[in-house]
Amino acid sequence: MSTVLQVDAEAAGTRLDVWLTEAAGKGRTEVQRLIAGGHVSVDGAAAAKSYRLAAGQSVEISEPEKESETLDIPEVPVRYEDEHMAVVSKPAGLVVHPAAGSRGATMVDALRPVMPLAPAAGEHRPGIVHRLDKGTSGLLLVAKTDEAYHGLIKNMKARRIHRTYLAMVHGELSLPRGRIEASVGRSTKNPTAMAVRPEGKPSVTEFEVLEALGEVSYLQVELLTGRTHQIRVHFAHIHHPVAGDTTYGGGAEHLARALGLTRPFLHAAVLRFDHPLTGEELRVAEPLPADLEQALEAARGRMSAT
Repeated sequence: MSTVLQVDAEAAGTRLDVWLTEAAGKGRTEVQRLIAGGHVSVDGAAAAKSYRLAAGQSVEISEPEKESETLDIPEVPVRYEDEHMAVVSKPAGLVVHPAAGSRGATMVDALRPVMPLAPAAGEHRPGIVHRLDKGTSGLLLVAKTDEAYHGLIKNMKARRIHRTYLAMVHGELSLPRGRIEASVGRSTKNPTAMAVRPEGKPSVTEFEVLEALGEVSYLQVELLTGRTHQIRVHFAHIHHPVAGDTTYGGGAEHLARALGLTRPFLHAAVLRFDHPLTGEELRVAEPLPADLEQALEAARGRMSAT
């Protein structure tokens, strides 16, 4: 698709990128990217961003095909929905919303065609109330209206939204249930990772052992706070990293391969919350997906063979 714009007398002498930002209603960065990519011409010829325009010239923008139009966008199942909000089940491997350094389809891309998404959450993450890591599967709240979004955010901050995960960690824990309290912040060694740090944000995780399986333990985990990578960081901190976690797993890839894991064994299984508008108590559950169920069966098999 191409757009042709005419330069009027008042714009004579203006830089191409400056004029086009206003005339086309685009951001400066996007305009400079289009010019650098050869998608802008002046009177049929390519021009640099610093080119000074003359009155009467024609500027043509040839929009490149958007990557999202050719992406294979997976289906995101909806487990609860009304006119205000929804609960969806994010498959593993899908990023929730566009972010720096990420490419490919996102959960936002999958939801846009099937439901309205609250604009209040932001241009690039409409409707998104909270996130799951790319490798984590399970339930997420989605706001369809701004009123629902603000209500859900308020309840999230007040810890009135209860999130239960199923996880498999290395080794057997010394207690059948426990509580991990350790502040989490950005790692000083790896800018894309998190770590337990005294100056980080207060973070609390509770757990109960569902099955002790020798090499691994199958757990139910409750998030009392929602820091980035919190569960993965907390269990790595107590020397029981999540199975299949290549970032915080401490080099135990051999066990992950033996269990058939290609991602962290972490699944958002239950959401309990009050509806942000009606106050109705809601509970939504999502069973383990097939890949994690198979890994759990493999761990049970290895346990029985010893």
